[in-house]
Formats: sequence, C-alpha cells, structure tokens
Amino acid sequence: MQPDTDRTARGFLAVYEEITRLISMVHDPKMVMELVVARLPDLLAVDAATIRLLDRNSGSFVLKAARGVSAEYLARTNIDSQEVMAALRQGVPRSTTDLESALDQESLAIIRREGVKSVLSVPVLFQQEVIGVLRLLTRETREFVDSEITFVMSLAAQMGIAITNSRIFQEMERQVHFLGELREISRLVNSTLDLDQIIGAIVDKLPEVMAVMGCTVRLLHPATNRLQLVAASGLSQSYLERGSIKGEDSIFKVLKGEPVAIYDATTDPRVDFHQAIRDEGIKSILAVPITDGSEVIGVLRLLTREHRSFSDSEISFAMAVAEEGGSAIQKARTYRQITLLFNQIEEQERFLSNILDCIRPQLLVVDRNRRVVMANRAFLLANGRSEEEVLGMEYSHFCSDGDEADSCPVDQVLASKKMATSLQQVDREGISRSYERAATPMLNGDGEVEFVIEVIRDVTAQRRLETEQARRNKLEGVVELAGTVAHEINTPLFAALGNAQLLELDLEEDEQVEEVRTIIRNLKAIADLTAKMATMTGYTTRDYVGNTRIVDLD
Repeated sequence: MQPDTDRTARGFLAVYEEITRLISMVHDPKMVMELVVARLPDLLAVDAATIRLLDRNSGSFVLKAARGVSAEYLARTNIDSQEVMAALRQGVPRSTTDLESALDQESLAIIRREGVKSVLSVPVLFQQEVIGVLRLLTRETREFVDSEITFVMSLAAQMGIAITNSRIFQEMERQVHFLGELREISRLVNSTLDLDQIIGAIVDKLPEVMAVMGCTVRLLHPATNRLQLVAASGLSQSYLERGSIKGEDSIFKVLKGEPVAIYDATTDPRVDFHQAIRDEGIKSILAVPITDGSEVIGVLRLLTREHRSFSDSEISFAMAVAEEGGSAIQKARTYRQITLLFNQIEEQERFLSNILDCIRPQLLVVDRNRRVVMANRAFLLANGRSEEEVLGMEYSHFCSDGDEADSCPVDQVLASKKMATSLQQVDREGISRSYERAATPMLNGDGEVEFVIEVIRDVTAQRRLETEQARRNKLEGVVELAGTVAHEINTPLFAALGNAQLLELDLEEDEQVEEVRTIIRNLKAIADLTAKMATMTGYTTRDYVGNTRIVDLD
C-alpha cells in the first residue's frame, strides 16, 4: 500500500503545484475560481465543483464559479444544512454522504433531481478568516479520505491567498481609476450652479465608471421631507413609476447615513416591488446616502444586470461621489434660492417703482448721510435729471437752506426724528413757483432715523387761489360795508334833503335861498355817493395826502 500512497501524494503534489502556479499568474479572482472548478473534477475524480464567496453586506455565500451542475441546483436557497454551514463558518471542513438528514423538502427535491450523493465542503481561508466555500460533488456515494481533504484544504488556502491578492491588486487599480474619475466628476458637478446639470452629470457619468446598468437620484423635499425622484439613467419609465420606495428597509438605513449593498434584489426583503425588479432585469443594487457634509439630503442608487458583490472601494467611491454631488447640489439649491430671492426683490422693487412713478407729487428718499437713494419719475422730470445721476447725490443739490433755516425739512427730521414741513419759493427763468416740502422719518429697530421720505408738492396754483380768495373775501367785506353805510346814511340824508327843499320854498331873501340851495346840492351829492356805494362791485386804492390811501369806488 505504501507505493500507492506515495503515488497519490506525488499526484496531489503535482496537481497542487500546477494549480498554485497557474493561479499565481492570474490577477483576476474570477479567472482563479474558474480555473479551480475546471481542473479539480478531473484531478480528484468528482463530478462537479462550486465556489461561493462570503458577501460581507448580506452575510451569505454568493456563487462565483461552478462546473458540472445545473442552474436549478445552483439557484436553490439553502446551500447545505445549518450544521454544515455553521462548521464551515468556523473554518472546519465537512464531508457528507447523508444529504437527506437535515435539508428542507424543496432542497431535497432539487438535490435528488441533480443526483448528488456525496459532498465535500471546505472553507476558503485567508489569515484564519473564512472568505468562501469550495464544494466538490459526486453522483455516486463516496467517502473522502483525510489526504484528499487535506489536499483540498491546502488548495483552498492557496486559492484564498490568490483571490485576496487578486482582490487587493484589483482594488488598488480600481482605487487609482476611481480617484481619477472622482476628480473628473467633481470638476463636472462643481463647474456649474445649475441643479439639473449637476444631477444629470452624476446619473450619466457614474454608471459608465462603475459599469452598472442604471442610476437614480432621489432628493428629500425641503418642505415635506419626502424623497422625490429627480434624475435617472438606464431605466425604463415603467420601472421608475412603479411606486414609492419610502417604506423600504434599505431606504431607512441609507437615510441614516449608511450604504446598503443588495446582492439579489429580486428576493431581498430590504427592497419592494420584486416583480418590477425582475421585469427590468435588475440583479443587484447599491444604495448610498447623498449628504451635504452634515446631513442626508437624498439617496443615490446603482443597479446592475448581473449579480454583483460591491467591493469596499466601489462603495467608498459611490459614497465619495454622493458626498461631492451633495455639496454641489446644496450649493446649487442655495444659489437657486438666492436667485429666486433676488428676482422677487427685483420684482418688488419694480412694482414699488411703478407705484412711486404713478404718484403725482415729487418723491425723494434720503438716507441718514443725506444721500438720495430713491426718486420717482415726477421728481426726475421736474429736476431734468436721470435716475443714474440722482441716486447717490447729496441732498443739498436739491434743497439749499439759504436764508431760511427751515426750508429743508429733511435736516429737521434728521435732527428731531419727527415729521417736518416747509414752504419754499423757487424762481426759475423769471417764473416764481411755490413748493410744499413734507418729510417723514423711517426709524430702524434702535429708534434711529434710517431714511427720510420727502414729498414735494407744487402749490403755486393753490397759493394763487388762496390769494384770490382772500382778495374776494376782502372785496365782499368792503362791498357789504359800503352797502350798510349807504343804507344808514340815506335815512337821515333824505329827511334833511326834504326839509331843505321845503325851507327853500318858505324863504324870501335871496341870500338865504342861495345858502339853502347850496345845502340841497351837497345833500344830493351825498345821495349820489350813497347810491354808488350801494351798487359798487369793486374798488381800487390810491395814495392820498401823506401816508394815507383812499378808495376809488367801482
């Protein structure tokens, strides 16, 4: 028996050297695993081989390579009994010939159809940590001997080193690639403040870089705090309209700031709408939070057409892009709000300006430094200046105190913080006009004058009307007085005139008669004067002796 044992050992050694030499030359983990499952069945006289690697995100073993078994067998839910899986997780190999003792009925039916009788399961280790499972299957009952188990364990250990080294090598390459792509994406999203362009750059660029089928961006609405789909690429409209995802467990976790990687999106309970996912052909999903540096503002999801275990570097890259995009999105939102605010302010200023321009009196707004900050159209037209010329000018250009201490009410308001008015006479080109200036203070929170609003009204016509009214009132008084005086004089006048005329008839001496006739003539002159006074409609005055002025009746 010793020669056979030696030949077996030499055979294992040759196989071991061949496989370790080949896997050491390959830097792709998938190629390493495909190489192992292709060579082992012939070398160990088994019917099939499978390799599953541990997915850290779900804690399950995910199929990576297989040879000699059907797709139905590979797709079953339970890989092996709980006892075997527990031993494998502890790094202990298991050889099983009684497959029907601890499996569920569904798995047993699949195994029977496949015809599997014996299984050797060994953990794939790296630095005493289980990273996968290598399984050898036979369709005839077979007991695996210790030497075979030892050989497969050694080979699995070498494969674990090769897979890990390949992963490390690929991670380094991927990180270098991702670093360059991150700079490019950062440049794209920070080159504009347009929110739609930023989000569009993310959903268009990221699938290309990470080799996924599609990408979606959902942002939390500031008012409702609900997720809203704002951009997508690579996905059908029917899938995007499948319904709300706010109740998904994966979304709750992402909104707490944690990434979620889902290997089998068609069955994973952390996502909803499994049928829609299957119809779309989605296999795996990576969801990461979009942050603005301090809080989560949305969710970025990447979707693949093949089952995929996202690596740490891929998750870190997606997180970095989401964070960079989140900062750019928040800047764009702030810019949009500021732009909207400025537009509202401009619209309000335009509305206010239109209102002020409709005010007929001149209106002027002066700040505490006596600088003009606003003027309506009436003021500009009256002063023959443009708005650009007026704004910022000293108030003294438009109102000079001159000899009148109170002719400029703005100065009074700045000094007293109370409303002030004044009447100003302005002579321009030989024409005198009167202006009423009324100034009102606008106080700030500290009670200090911030601005002064001055309204300037042309009261020339009003002043003329007041002067004419005063003249009319004076005339009416004089006319009424003249009529009253004439009435009072007429009564004794006519009595005296009658008596004089009777006396004239009774006198016989010529001298006396002539004197009476003189009296009668004077009385008649007085009667004519009172008649004129009773019918007068106007009068004029003229100088008389010394400083005396007398009235000429009209």
